[in-house]
Amino acid sequence: MADGEAVSNKQVIFRDYVSGFPKESDMYVTTSTISLKVPEGSEAVLVKNLYLSCDPYMRSRMRNIQGSYVEPFKPGSPITGYGVAKVLDSRHPDFRTGDLVWGITGWEEYSLITTDERLFKIQHTDVPLSYYTGILGMAGMTAYSGFYEICSPKKGEYVFISAASGAVGQLVGQFAKLLGCYVVGSAGTKEKVDLLKNKFGFDEAFNYKEEQDLEACLKRYFPEGIDIYFENVGGKMLDAVLVNMRLHGRIAVCGMISQYNLEEPEGVRNLFTIVTKRIRMEGFLVFDYYHLYPKFLDLIMPYIREGKIVYVEDIAEGLESAPTALIGLYSGRNVGKQVVVVARE
Repeated sequence: MADGEAVSNKQVIFRDYVSGFPKESDMYVTTSTISLKVPEGSEAVLVKNLYLSCDPYMRSRMRNIQGSYVEPFKPGSPITGYGVAKVLDSRHPDFRTGDLVWGITGWEEYSLITTDERLFKIQHTDVPLSYYTGILGMAGMTAYSGFYEICSPKKGEYVFISAASGAVGQLVGQFAKLLGCYVVGSAGTKEKVDLLKNKFGFDEAFNYKEEQDLEACLKRYFPEGIDIYFENVGGKMLDAVLVNMRLHGRIAVCGMISQYNLEEPEGVRNLFTIVTKRIRMEGFLVFDYYHLYPKFLDLIMPYIREGKIVYVEDIAEGLESAPTALIGLYSGRNVGKQVVVVARE
């Protein structure tokens, strides 16, 4: 096709703001057109999207909340999120035609990305490109920064991870095992529990849905208490963890997926243990740690190449499957990192 030719562009459109549990019908697929040439006078990058990432934080973008750490989706416009893409045209000095990149893109076949969005050029192509939606992208950086930078882990410590089979949790657990920690994870199905123990090498794992008393459950797995909790769930799980923390324990608050679809978030009763046990509990956003991305790659690439870290993806084929894939996150339907394939390079 000729440069600048207008081509059809399939898109996933956000319908309107959502209350309660999101539905597939809150999004719809349509087709528009796009020029495959960056307009003159712009420093934008025109990309062909290859892989899209489904991430829990995207639920907060379905609400009309101003002043949040991420902008809400715009009704009638394409969903946006992390993805992997190939540059088709560029007027940005850092990117050239043919470059592979990861960063924020549109849920569509082609996207015109302006310079205010952070894009990372992909240097290592000896691993699956889809890894840059997860282990080598935002999820990997989240696991790395939350565990190493927030939790300051030491060999032999006791580590608990909730939502442990997800894109972030599976990596935190493996980082902790490589450091010589005792690691337990929670998940919502027998399949995921087996994955944690048999694939990711966790010392123990349990199905939280089968536990009537989470405080007693954690006491069973951590008779001496928890040094580090990597928080992905919130609510009743956080309450139970606080009672079971050790003195000077650390909690990295990455997310609270159990609360995302509630109109009234659950209260936490055991917060005073933060005082009595001198617990450090810190929320964090991965954006604040992107300057460490080269350091992160230096750590993780040898682990991947040597097979010391493994990664599980849940692949959905085709842009049309994206709404179903995203909604499935909030009921735990996915096993591993949820990825949507738009096109294979």
